[in-house]
Amino acid sequence: MNWIKTLSHHRQRMNTVMLVLVTTLLFLPLAHADQAPAPTEPNVTSSDTTSLAHQIARTKQYIQTLVESLKQAKGDDKDAIQLQLFTKNEELRELLADAINQQSLDNPQLIQLVTAQRRYTQDAYQYITTRLNSLNEQITQASQEQRLPLINEYAELQHYLSTTFEASWENIRWLEQLDQPAREARNTLEQRLNQRLRLLSASIDYLRQQYTVQEKQIKSSPDSEKPALQLTQLNTQQRLTIATDSLKRTYQIADELGIETAEYKRQLFGVTGNITQDILDMDVAYSILSHWSTNTLSWAEDNAPQLVFQLIILVLILLVAKLLARLTRSVVKSTVANKNFKFSQLMQDFFVSMSGKAVWMIGILVGLSQIGVNLTPVLTGFGIAGVIIGFALQDTLSNFAAGMMLLIYRPFDVGDFVYAGGVDGKVGNMSLVNTTIRTFDNQIIIVPNSKIWGDVIKNVTRERIRRVDMVFGIGYKDDLLKAEAVLTEIVQSHPAVLRTPEPMIKVHVLNTSSVDFIVRPWVKTDDYWDVYWDVTKTVKLRFDEEGISIPFPQQDVHLNWGSTAPEARSNH
Repeated sequence: MNWIKTLSHHRQRMNTVMLVLVTTLLFLPLAHADQAPAPTEPNVTSSDTTSLAHQIARTKQYIQTLVESLKQAKGDDKDAIQLQLFTKNEELRELLADAINQQSLDNPQLIQLVTAQRRYTQDAYQYITTRLNSLNEQITQASQEQRLPLINEYAELQHYLSTTFEASWENIRWLEQLDQPAREARNTLEQRLNQRLRLLSASIDYLRQQYTVQEKQIKSSPDSEKPALQLTQLNTQQRLTIATDSLKRTYQIADELGIETAEYKRQLFGVTGNITQDILDMDVAYSILSHWSTNTLSWAEDNAPQLVFQLIILVLILLVAKLLARLTRSVVKSTVANKNFKFSQLMQDFFVSMSGKAVWMIGILVGLSQIGVNLTPVLTGFGIAGVIIGFALQDTLSNFAAGMMLLIYRPFDVGDFVYAGGVDGKVGNMSLVNTTIRTFDNQIIIVPNSKIWGDVIKNVTRERIRRVDMVFGIGYKDDLLKAEAVLTEIVQSHPAVLRTPEPMIKVHVLNTSSVDFIVRPWVKTDDYWDVYWDVTKTVKLRFDEEGISIPFPQQDVHLNWGSTAPEARSNH
């Protein structure tokens, strides 16, 4: 509740002094305006001129009424009346500007009104600057909780001070329109503007530095201390916002007076980052580029030696990591190629590739840590990126998972003849994503691993030996035993047929057109098709030599006309 009392006390002091200022503003022109002689040759004689003079008189009278009411008001009513006083004074200034532009009043009256405004702005400037100095000391001595109401009053005072400068510049323009000397007032205003620009610039640099320091403290502090630090940073941010707003309003007035403000615009751009039309000014753009280049050179002078040393260390670490990766790949490759492990080619390639990449990745992380990079957010970023990539590449990851299953269960290897994923052929290459199969007619087909793992896999060459299944038929009139002896001789005489297991030659089926033998010799897998083709050819040649027929499907149709013809004739 202390800060509420403090705020109330400050508002009472503000209202009191503003009452004095407005009273000064009011009575200075009233005393002369009511007694001013009528103009002998008015510039404008229309009804609008009379109306404008009456509006000025009514506005001053209304301000007088508000001043009297302000003396008796309390609390919120006093704040409301104070706001009306400022509003009415702005209306009075607008009417005065119209009167000067239209020359609806004689010069003595206009000069009196402008002079009253000048005295008002002068008194307001003196009070506000004094109050700001006192308020700065109070803010410095107050606790962080007590600074909030003080900063609010500080913002109001800065706003009033900027408004005072704007009014002072407008007063000077009015004097120049009325052909009154304004050089001294202009010089005074330029001096005060330069002083205010320098003060605001220094305040912005200081507050910006404080904000950066407080931000670092918040990141490195325990959770129990963060609320207090965040409150301190909030107060600093509010004061920084007030200073930047005041700087912008101040250099806008200074631009009209011809004061050099490029450096202040550059500073405001550096703090807020807002791109405005001021950036298009050549002086401002040059100031920004010059500031950036100066900061870059200064940073390079301070950090270049350390940076070069860190880069050298990073390069050395990466070179060592590359050599270790190659060495690791060689060792792993020779290890997994050992026949005792019985690893498939895919598994060998996987271990070799992953070992080299793992060593290389560790080398990169060690190198980054040596140059001061915090690895925690880097690893966290990798985790988040992994989740995002996982959702984006679901099909690819399903192929990868299927490749891992093929790696673990090893249903086939490179060089095997397989039927997989609806494709027949020889496996040419395997990866964790897809498998390359060369068909028997020499086509290259790349099959996704997910399709292979989700379908039937037939490995033709997985076993060392295979059985060749063949069927040969002879006619019913041919010598069965002779045919069996010929088939046995053909099979046993072939050099590629294995003696163990023994070949099987048996009468298998009595078909409608032939007596079928099954001939099943065992051969090495690589000799399968040679034996199949050789035996088939030899059987045909030997059967022809031995007079054994190889029947083809046929059907005899018997038509008996003798039993039906007499009956047909008798009926006829």
